[in-house]
Amino acid sequence: MKKVLSILSVVLLVGLGVFLYIKFWYVYSDGVNEGDINYFQREGFIFKTYEGKMIQTGYNSKNTSSTIQSNEFKFSVEDERIAQQINNASGKQIKLHWKRYLGTLPWRGNSQFVVDSIYSIGSLQKSNDPFAPSLPPMPIE
Repeated sequence: MKKVLSILSVVLLVGLGVFLYIKFWYVYSDGVNEGDINYFQREGFIFKTYEGKMIQTGYNSKNTSSTIQSNEFKFSVEDERIAQQINNASGKQIKLHWKRYLGTLPWRGNSQFVVDSIYSIGSLQKSNDPFAPSLPPMPIE
């Protein structure tokens, strides 16, 4: 009976460890999103994290009139250097690489999507004037 309980407890502990790893540390997916930063702020009571929201514009192909739609992308940033670059890119098109975790940790941020690098920072926001000049992409330091 003692042997069965010890084996059962080891199996439960290993199962709990695997569950916690998959839930909080396993990278479920990763990808790239591009858009304009809507807001970016540092927040939190104990663990100060960087939280942001990106607006992605595009065309809605469901209608024959091809209306413009926008999507929100909420994300968190762990790295102070990346957060500073995003903060300095206000008003510019930015392309962010992210990793998605199945759960959130207080020191990692409030979002499942954690930005780990910046691919590019583009020109100033596009105006409605099709003849307005655009600036070349800004190099990342």
